[in-house]
Amino acid sequence: MAEEHGGTRGRRPWRGRILVLVGLLAVAFTLRTAVTSVPALTDRIAGEMFLPSWLVGILGMLPTALFGVAGLLTPLLMRAWSVEAIAVAAMAAAAAGQAVRSAAPGTGVFLAGSALALAGMGAGNVVLPPMVRKYFPDRVGLLTALYVTVINVGTTVPPLLAVPVADAAGWRASLGWWAAVNVLAVLPWLTVWPARRGRASDRGAGRAAGAAAASPAYAAADGARPPRAVVRPWHSPAAWALALLFGCTSLNTYTMFAWLPSIVGGAGLDAAAAGFQLSLFAGLGLPLSLAVPVLAARLRNPFPVVAFGVATFAAGYLGLALAPDTATWLWSTLAGLGPATFPLALVLVNLRTRSHQAAGAVSGFAQGVGYVVACAGPLAAGLLHDATGAWTASFVFLGLTLAVLGVSGWVISRPHFIDDHPGVVVRRGAAAPPPPADGRDHDGRSFSADRRRR
Repeated sequence: MAEEHGGTRGRRPWRGRILVLVGLLAVAFTLRTAVTSVPALTDRIAGEMFLPSWLVGILGMLPTALFGVAGLLTPLLMRAWSVEAIAVAAMAAAAAGQAVRSAAPGTGVFLAGSALALAGMGAGNVVLPPMVRKYFPDRVGLLTALYVTVINVGTTVPPLLAVPVADAAGWRASLGWWAAVNVLAVLPWLTVWPARRGRASDRGAGRAAGAAAASPAYAAADGARPPRAVVRPWHSPAAWALALLFGCTSLNTYTMFAWLPSIVGGAGLDAAAAGFQLSLFAGLGLPLSLAVPVLAARLRNPFPVVAFGVATFAAGYLGLALAPDTATWLWSTLAGLGPATFPLALVLVNLRTRSHQAAGAVSGFAQGVGYVVACAGPLAAGLLHDATGAWTASFVFLGLTLAVLGVSGWVISRPHFIDDHPGVVVRRGAAAPPPPADGRDHDGRSFSADRRRR
């Protein structure tokens, strides 16, 4: 990917940022371990402690619920803490939570440890986009593609290891050893973060990691303490559109995670074949996470990605509703291409904001609202199926959410900045500089033709 800032090109564009990159990807790898390490071990855990089916259902809803709560609360921490400090605290909470639940003597402590781990990972979800915006403003698409891909890898690995480790050392060891991975993810940030404490400006922080070489924004702030900015994304219709894009995508994805095996199983597929369909659906997230952010960063208006996601989701649902036992692999594949809008939503956090502070606030708002919306998907689809005895009403419900997804995607895809909307950014302590008259942001980014050359 070509660099955005012609004046900052050099022979060593990654100098000083390799350790930050390692830390960012290490955090990304850990963000789903507390979620996907449990399902394969549920029966073993239930055999040792009280886990009735309704409590298993609550355990299944905890990830989206805690991710939503963390998304809404983390931006408040960003007003006082740096993103580096929050990353360290998030990984520490995740490590403590995973360790606590692995040693839990009873159900209450197990659920409390799970909640702590998921809250830490939810905070990690929020800080990744502003970290990319802060340290890699010249490579937003590429770095988003990398970290979303690593999140997908971190989602896939725990269920593959869960049973073998449990067979060898017990389910507690199978869950608990992931705490060590969270601790390892903290280490790169301990070498970067202490150097930032007490610095007077974001320019100083950026230079410490080498980001000043990639972004004139840091150099432009030389010697001046920037005014404290309070970002209120809920004042912007575009931020709400981003939240609904994220939420409706997650709602549809988590609903398929929960019910696709039952849908195809009810059509006559055996358990192994139903599991394969779910793997096919989930596995398509890996190539999408690599391709979509890079493509979106090159497009002035990435709405074609939204249209592609809505169309493939709808086509897959239509096939699963009308002929689930015929060419089932095709319907699962089409539905699996629908979540292309998930990495798109993450990269738009940075492409539609001017600073890493705004990116952090928008990331928290979009993910907080989005995950709360997503909680409703599996529950509503299951209730509609129970009420009607068929999946048709559930697919109608999902179709309505796709309409919302399409409209919200159209709004946020239009080239503009969320923090330019009146009332979104309130600066205290100094006068706010006006937006550049040429339409560029403070890192030199523009919505003119140079965006298409990225």
